[in-house]
Amino acid sequence: MTRKISLSLMLLFVSTQIGVTQPAAKAQIPVAPTTTTKSICSTQLGTAIDAVINRPLFSRGRWGILVQPLSTGQTLYSRDALKYFTPASNLKLLTTAAALQQLGANFRIRTSIYQNGNGVLRVVGRGDPSLSDTQLQTLAQQLKQKGITQIQRLIVDDSYIQGDIVNPTWQWEDVQSDYGAPVSSFILNQNIFSLKLVPQAVGKSLQVLWIDAGEAKQWRIINQSVTVAQNQPSYVNVTRELSGTVLRIKGQLTTNSEPSLIDLPVVDPDYYFLRRFRTTLATEKITLGQTLVENGGVNQQEIAFVESPPLSELLMETLQNSNNLYAEALLRALAVKKTRVKNQTSADVGLEVVKASLTQLGVDPANYVLVDGSGLSRRDLVTPEAFVQTLRGIARTPTGYVYRASLPVAGKSGTLKGRFQDTPAEGIVQAKTGTLTGVVSLSGYLNALKYEPLVFSIIVNQSEQSATVVRQAIDEIVVLLTQLQHC
Repeated sequence: MTRKISLSLMLLFVSTQIGVTQPAAKAQIPVAPTTTTKSICSTQLGTAIDAVINRPLFSRGRWGILVQPLSTGQTLYSRDALKYFTPASNLKLLTTAAALQQLGANFRIRTSIYQNGNGVLRVVGRGDPSLSDTQLQTLAQQLKQKGITQIQRLIVDDSYIQGDIVNPTWQWEDVQSDYGAPVSSFILNQNIFSLKLVPQAVGKSLQVLWIDAGEAKQWRIINQSVTVAQNQPSYVNVTRELSGTVLRIKGQLTTNSEPSLIDLPVVDPDYYFLRRFRTTLATEKITLGQTLVENGGVNQQEIAFVESPPLSELLMETLQNSNNLYAEALLRALAVKKTRVKNQTSADVGLEVVKASLTQLGVDPANYVLVDGSGLSRRDLVTPEAFVQTLRGIARTPTGYVYRASLPVAGKSGTLKGRFQDTPAEGIVQAKTGTLTGVVSLSGYLNALKYEPLVFSIIVNQSEQSATVVRQAIDEIVVLLTQLQHC
């Protein structure tokens, strides 16, 4: 889901692992578990779903639902399916479908170093969201193998991706959170850095320990935290001031409790990359002189490179873990398929390619308004019909199995691992989650035991109920779908 998490809860957050090693092999069609369930006829489905969404506690929210057989456009249930909704991370279904169609399952993103003579090297980033310190080590080792022990001048070329590094429609809370990390030509360690807050004696401020000593020099800390006795509640709130160079730490941890690991977005991806690469080069005993960030230039002989995993694996990370950074990087990767006009950003070009690709899949362009690739923006508007059309359209393509294998499986994997366990839906639903404040969504595929395969989209907006309550109702509806039979 799109993670709309208060930073006060960051002490409970575990960072998403960088990269996914599991290959997207051809998907096996899930088989329903041998659980005894009741059955309902398709003619009874409407009454059953209405009984869930017409409960008084949902009277203030908006529901958009469309359920159809995967093979046809016959409607089994519809509620405001042609109206716009804020989709949250369901929007990633559109971005990834376009990426798979346009780039192919084997597409990789390459990071290159070129030698331009006279001790000048140029490193070109192309927005690889999986790039990590491990790959930097590989690049440094490749340089050493070429006999390079001294770099007079290193140029960091960030011209590949043009435009704002964060979407201007994202909320400030998102921009200063790890799930709203900036996207640019250089993405390293998912463009986040970490620090630990360690409790001390009661009454003392929490100790700040930096995971990256180089990053510590970029910030001024205002530490207003405190260590409290063990019978007190624990919470931490870390915020960044508008200047971008001040971190304010508030909250409390109990004495002798475990340190709190906080992940925060970097402010300048280019210089973060430079700092980390300088450190990596030093470990290989390669000295680095002058450094320069440059937008464009001439690339001569490539002497070192690393590549991302194939797109099939990037899709797994994007959809299974609802990784916003990966989705935004894939949106910008789509810009390579089309010539950019003057003053047009990479994201804008990517959105044009998404629209063209969705049209090819049979999605009505009137069914959506897109402003980003992840669904973090509240200006994204999508109808339930758009998701159903996308899911059906991509399923008919030769790489549809790759797309479907990338989705979380109910009760088994990704953001659905903790949902639908011990229900008839476990193992037979592959779907994408989505959550923002007041928004919960779920769209995907369902293979019922006694009915043909289904495609569905359920979106709830403007709900004052907690996400947990709304999810439970959505899950009830999905379980109802598993009980369909021909009557």
